[in-house]
Amino acid sequence: MIDLKGSIRTIPDFPAKGIMFRDITTLLLNPNAFRAAVDRIEEFGRSRHIDKILAIESRGFIFGAAVADRMGIGLVPIRKAGKLPGKTIKYEYTLEYGTDSIEIHADALHPGESVLVVDDLVATGGTLEAACRLAEKCEANVGGIAVVIDLAYLPWRDKLQGYDILSLVRYDSE
Repeated sequence: MIDLKGSIRTIPDFPAKGIMFRDITTLLLNPNAFRAAVDRIEEFGRSRHIDKILAIESRGFIFGAAVADRMGIGLVPIRKAGKLPGKTIKYEYTLEYGTDSIEIHADALHPGESVLVVDDLVATGGTLEAACRLAEKCEANVGGIAVVIDLAYLPWRDKLQGYDILSLVRYDSE
């Protein structure tokens, strides 16, 4: 069994003093670790009969694209507002100090489709919650959420309560 946690580098004081940044680039450099991560997300998606992958900008694209390719299903990029060409659907959400928004193409999802939301990390849960709400706004069903890293010591669970979540690596403390 591949040690995914051992494949993730921790960088102290990045991007600010006191933060322990969990860097997936070292996992990406290890083809066995990357393959193992994609394997587990794929297995989770298949068990939920997913129609499409919703991948969150930007590191979620890496894992989401690989899983979508393996499963032979579409990939829907979720991007910050103003980054997608054409007609989009937007979801605005509240941050600690202000608001942010994400978008998908208006024709990306259809009512009743089942989606797997993929990102590299869950911290506060705000972006993942917004992605789920955006899918639901399009009348799609969120079949699950998959993240590589779970910062379990941060309060994200209330925001994502009711969703089936796969996390591959858990950090219980900073």
